[in-house]
Amino acid sequence: MCGRYYRRSDKQSITEAFKVGKLPPGFKLPPDYNIAPSTFQPVIRTDRETGEREITMMRWGLVPDKIADPDSFKIFSTTNARSESILDKPIWRGPFRHTRCLVPLDGFYEWLQRPSLPQPPPIEPGEHGLFGEMTVVSKKASKPKAGSRPVYKFEMPDGAPYALAGLFSEWRPRKGSSHPALDTFSIVTTEANELTDPIHNRMPVILHPRDYERWLNDYDESRPPIDLLRPYESNGMRMTPANRLVGNVRNNGPEMLNSA
Repeated sequence: MCGRYYRRSDKQSITEAFKVGKLPPGFKLPPDYNIAPSTFQPVIRTDRETGEREITMMRWGLVPDKIADPDSFKIFSTTNARSESILDKPIWRGPFRHTRCLVPLDGFYEWLQRPSLPQPPPIEPGEHGLFGEMTVVSKKASKPKAGSRPVYKFEMPDGAPYALAGLFSEWRPRKGSSHPALDTFSIVTTEANELTDPIHNRMPVILHPRDYERWLNDYDESRPPIDLLRPYESNGMRMTPANRLVGNVRNNGPEMLNSA
């Protein structure tokens, strides 16, 4: 599952990391430390005319193009697409074959869902590459509720931006509709790896840079990139405690990345 993520890298870092050649006019990309479903976020896709990678803003929560009224569709059921059923369910099968994208981020959050399992070892400097930091939480931030679950963040060991496997849909208004065109996306998930499993039994599909081109542009239906939908290597990720205040979408600042 992936229900919240963050992006601290600036526009230049994102365009360089993902070799983006086309940006929207006047495009700005401020940091966002608490990205939630139903918000508009940058995704990377291939421009059909030029073949360049482009950044475009889409709303998180895929709306199928056949839906008559996107406002009546429950997008929270489509924020994630399970890799195991991606070829079986019509809502995912079409986008998987024809409209794939990269979702750039610096890390994702996950709440403790499996308290009955052995929990991660104490996080200390130098141990398994994990470390913890303390910070003073902004006075403007809402206080976490008593008994709220621990939350962790998952990122690359060097803190560099990376990409999740995404699917997108281009909804266009029917004749007589006053609703504007709407582009939406979903994040593909798979089973957890050894690092994430004590926290949750699902994780988003993280793509290796070597696979970006294939994910974006390989539309050979006889050989779809289903093999890319696998858990990322545990030793290629870092897990640290995050701030429980991230549970409230109104809290958004760098302090969300640190335990409190």
